[in-house]
Amino acid sequence: MMKVVNLDQQDYLTTWEKMKRFNAERKPSTEDELWIVEHPSVFTEGISSKPEHFLLETGVSKIPIVKTDRGGQITYHGPGQLIIYCLIDLKRLGIGVKKIVSLIEQSIMDLLADYQIESHLKEGAPGVYVNGAKIAALGLKVKNGSMYHGLSLNVDMDLSPFAQINPCGYQGLKVTQLSDLTDNVKLKNVANELSQILIKNVTRS
Repeated sequence: MMKVVNLDQQDYLTTWEKMKRFNAERKPSTEDELWIVEHPSVFTEGISSKPEHFLLETGVSKIPIVKTDRGGQITYHGPGQLIIYCLIDLKRLGIGVKKIVSLIEQSIMDLLADYQIESHLKEGAPGVYVNGAKIAALGLKVKNGSMYHGLSLNVDMDLSPFAQINPCGYQGLKVTQLSDLTDNVKLKNVANELSQILIKNVTRS
């Protein structure tokens, strides 16, 4: 089973340090956890991020930029965006990175289908899209057979900071969010629904 931990809104750097510590200290018997969190506005860069994907001159943006140890390029996190960090022992489950990415993407698509929203994938561009616009991003780190970091799903947020970057390294990539596609969206409800779908899909793998 997996434990679901609701962290409410927390600083990105603080949460990242907690994830690294959890992964470093976990034992073969440690229960997997899903951390539900929102972050104050922050840009985060993955290990393959390139400076040209930040479109403003250094110092112009008031939003901090953090270089992380996850995969992928630059993205934005802010209030109204659901983040689920997946602290999962892949070795124990007997699955690799490609499989867990697929399971996370499928879980997001299952959630959207519950809201009658048709979504799709893009080859070579991890994440979930609706009509070509990105609604969810993935960024993972695997160390000692276990993973941390996870997914972000745009629920009901200010999308304008995405215009300051090439989201996930793709020039001109449009972004969207759940509240623009359906009515009566509450982040807390979406978090509960998606975490349960993730648990079901991952534990069945």
